[in-house]
Amino acid sequence: MVVRPAAFNSYEFVVIASLRAKQLLSGCVALVPGDHSAATTAQMEVAEGRVVRCAADVSDVPRQCLWQL
Repeated sequence: MVVRPAAFNSYEFVVIASLRAKQLLSGCVALVPGDHSAATTAQMEVAEGRVVRCAADVSDVPRQCLWQL
């Protein structure tokens, strides 16, 4: 179980982690070490601040997958 950081409300944490898990399942590289499920890895990445929301109008950010958070 990954503890949600206080900076996120529970809805935001779940939504961001689920979108990241979808990316991981489609072949993106994990940003944290370990052999965990995609859901757990995504939660760990969000909790550690390695994955954040991205504004829709930002176009110069390099994308790791075909779609990005």
